[in-house]
Amino acid sequence: MKKSSIFYAMGALILIFMLMDCGGKKDNKKNDQENQEIQVIQDEVLMNTLTEDEIQDGWKLLFDGKTTNGWHKFNKDSIDEGWIVENDCFVALGKGGDIGGDIVTDQEFDNFELKIEWKISPGGNSGILYHVLEGDYPAVYATGPEYQLIDDIGFPQKLEEWQTTGANYAMDPPKNAKIKPVGEWNSSRILVNDSHVEHWLNGEKVVEYELWTDEWTEKVKNGKWSEYPKYGLAHTGSISLQDHGSVTWFRNIKIREL
Repeated sequence: MKKSSIFYAMGALILIFMLMDCGGKKDNKKNDQENQEIQVIQDEVLMNTLTEDEIQDGWKLLFDGKTTNGWHKFNKDSIDEGWIVENDCFVALGKGGDIGGDIVTDQEFDNFELKIEWKISPGGNSGILYHVLEGDYPAVYATGPEYQLIDDIGFPQKLEEWQTTGANYAMDPPKNAKIKPVGEWNSSRILVNDSHVEHWLNGEKVVEYELWTDEWTEKVKNGKWSEYPKYGLAHTGSISLQDHGSVTWFRNIKIREL
């Protein structure tokens, strides 16, 4: 075969492979776009709902995505100003104090697994508390341990480790916590099984501790909660979402009693 013929043949083969490669990239790009569209549709379908497997495993919704049913303001009969339901989210408007205030579940829980998604405004601060008691107690934090939510990066003051996201607030700092940037959704999980408690953040366990031990009692006695003698002693109580003066969004709030 002449050299020119060989060159023509090689050129033709290279062109064919290039066309095949380009076509593959276009197909991959198209597939990626289709997969993203499918994921968006799935996210919308699964928003504030339970799958068949979750129902069989005993999960229940604490927020239906449409109403404030199942919740009330701490030491009040209902939710007034300060919280709204918007775009399938339970939203703390950040008014705090007497206008907003922390809210609690109508139902009380002892041993449970809680899953929740949340995002926070720039510089924001909030929390999720459990075993909260009402009545003579001045605030949710007087009795209930807190899973801390905060803008670790943009908070205007220097944070101690026990103040960062995922911490057992003022008790146990998180380890290897990876919070998503402000404006993006984070997923949290709290497991309470008798005295054993775990905090999870975006799929990773960040805190683990035991309630009511000598070590626990010593931390309370010598720490921030020394002025609250009933702190962390309850074995049953409400779940609370905190309004700490920052706009915070919550969704897909699910619980399974153990």
